[in-house]
Amino acid sequence: MQALTRHRLFWPVVTLVLLLAVNAVFNPGFWQLQWRDGHLYGSVIDILNRAAPLALVALGMTLVIATRGIDISVGATVAIAAAVAALMIGGELVVKDGVPLHVSRFPMGVALLAALAVAALCGLWNGLLVARVGMQPIIATLILMVAGRGIAQLLTGGQIITVYYPPFFFLGNGFLLGLPFAVFIVAVVWGVLHLLVTRTALGLFIQTIGINPAAARLAGVQERLITVCVYTFCGLAAGIAGLVISSNVKSADGNNAGMLMELDAILAVTLGGTLLTGGRFSLAGSVLGALIIQTLTSTIYSIGVPPEINMVVKAAVVFAVVLMQSAEFRAAVRGWVTRPVAGARR
Repeated sequence: MQALTRHRLFWPVVTLVLLLAVNAVFNPGFWQLQWRDGHLYGSVIDILNRAAPLALVALGMTLVIATRGIDISVGATVAIAAAVAALMIGGELVVKDGVPLHVSRFPMGVALLAALAVAALCGLWNGLLVARVGMQPIIATLILMVAGRGIAQLLTGGQIITVYYPPFFFLGNGFLLGLPFAVFIVAVVWGVLHLLVTRTALGLFIQTIGINPAAARLAGVQERLITVCVYTFCGLAAGIAGLVISSNVKSADGNNAGMLMELDAILAVTLGGTLLTGGRFSLAGSVLGALIIQTLTSTIYSIGVPPEINMVVKAAVVFAVVLMQSAEFRAAVRGWVTRPVAGARR
């Protein structure tokens, strides 16, 4: 039993199960699934779909945090990628053979690749500032957090750009094999990362950099190159999330898209068992963390918590989960419970 409770995914799984149970108590139809129009409908499906963008950002953030870094610019990168895609796709109305059709300004594949390339460049910029210039990660990414939001607003002209091209909507609203397509995007990204960090030396190198960067360099690990790569991937993951979000709402909002998403991503990574001090990390835990945050949001709404205090409730739950994940806290609690009472007879 102790070995089970010490597993890094034990408390995230327990938390998710408890939140799902609370949802089921307050919402009797929570577990009900319906098959309509060729795919599944239900509260659980909604949670999976809405958690997908956060899970993508959290996966990128996991690798950055594992190298003792942080990226607080992911929200701005989400907005930039969404703006680029929306501008390039748009959806002009044309009449073909007497039938009005919405067509993309550029081929959708080109628009998606351009948006992802811009997002990856944002991550590359952060990585170069951290690894080559030597800036502190929070300062380096703070620059893009502020400037990136301005760039997104310049691209959109401070307005909400609506997309009218139906094929683009499949990313965030489409279904495959009855499940949201966004879930498969997360699964593919997680699967590729899992293979890279478990089947190659990349995972060991990232852990080594997080534990002791100087020792990693002495051991011949390309610490700077790997750092640049993980920041680049973090930007790319945020770009994918931006496309999913933009597709889901069928628009791009440079002012609000991805706002405060970096904080939820950091929470998801922490809830999943990744150490903020670097080294130990868990990709599966980060996905669980994203599911916990989305389920918690759904739970807060389902039990009727007033909107003005829902952030307080969210923070309290996160605080409790992080404490339970702490081995030192659990040891202190066990010591307090088993401590002999003063003056007790032997």
